Amino acid sequence: MPYTVILKKNEEKRLLAGHSWVYANEVARIEGKDKNGALATVCAYDGRFIGKGYINHASKILVRIFIRNNETDEGDFYYDRIAEAWAQRKALGYENCCRVVFGEADNLPALIVDKYDDVLAVQCLSLGIHQRKKVIVDALVRLFSPRGIFERSDVAVRIKEGLAEEKGVLYGEVPDEVLIKENGLIMSVDVKNGQKTGYFLDQKENRFALRRYAAGARVLDCFCNSGGFSLNAATVAKEVTAVDVSQFALDNVMKNAQLNGLTNISVERADVFELLRKKRADGEKYGLVVLDPPAFCKSANEAKDAYRGYKDINVLGMKLVEKGGFLATCSCSHYMTLPLFTKMLSDAAKESGRRVRVLEMRAQAPDHPSLLNEEETQYLKFFVLQVL
Repeated sequence: MPYTVILKKNEEKRLLAGHSWVYANEVARIEGKDKNGALATVCAYDGRFIGKGYINHASKILVRIFIRNNETDEGDFYYDRIAEAWAQRKALGYENCCRVVFGEADNLPALIVDKYDDVLAVQCLSLGIHQRKKVIVDALVRLFSPRGIFERSDVAVRIKEGLAEEKGVLYGEVPDEVLIKENGLIMSVDVKNGQKTGYFLDQKENRFALRRYAAGARVLDCFCNSGGFSLNAATVAKEVTAVDVSQFALDNVMKNAQLNGLTNISVERADVFELLRKKRADGEKYGLVVLDPPAFCKSANEAKDAYRGYKDINVLGMKLVEKGGFLATCSCSHYMTLPLFTKMLSDAAKESGRRVRVLEMRAQAPDHPSLLNEEETQYLKFFVLQVL
């Protein structure tokens, strides 16, 4: 008999508003008997139907709802859902590279599918999705006829689902290097070993928007990774210095610069915090400083320490900007909420002794849509500030 999950009184409100996650501590009882990872029905305390999702007794997120009617996950379910998500991306003008499926925002919780030219990268982040990997791969092959599909489920969140980290070829052939086209540039992507699924597609529009602030400037791109911001800036900048602690990342920057015939980019391997202090001590000034750090907090308990880290680099960044120049600064952690990130920038401006004004507030690219009633899907904050 399939599982039926009965919620405690008044725990259905968030779910009825569109949120996907049912936490174990919100549940009054579970009826029926089935396998872990099976499709379970979720009901309010009074018996009202809420939706269906895969159950995982090992996770704090007991059920991730993705069906709101009498539909099942059988037959062409995954093909149809992924086809709908892909059609939405194409309608927005995406084709060569984009996020095809963004989990909850595409009503496929815990599934990520990224397209890099004719290679797909996937992440299966929950037990239910992991168990249906073959069905998902079959749907992707039917839809895209890709050269290859590579799994990048080598992420710690799977441990919370009782799953081991996994990576490897799921279909076809996957080369060590895939060339994509982004904003008129050629970028080399390593889907096997690069960050996340190989590249940070969520900053695509923000990288292009940065060009107007980089025109004719000396640019310092911190936490540069494979050079997305550096290359976009270099199309119009006087010179760009790309900084990262990873030599792998810096080698990728120079490879990408060569692919595009850009000779005004140099790289520097360093801890960004230490480098910013040194450049400040040396009296360096830049027309544009870019701060795109990794997530400083991956849990709510780390937010306080992360706040100090973000504030530290932003104070240093503001001090390095020449009068009238720009600071582009980001956070990719949803625990660093927009109000908290904005307050941090305000505190950093005060401490820097500079007068700072906001020119742009941006978020993740449209192929990474967020849900209004599921704040976890809105994670990227991108500010362009002018330092006076």
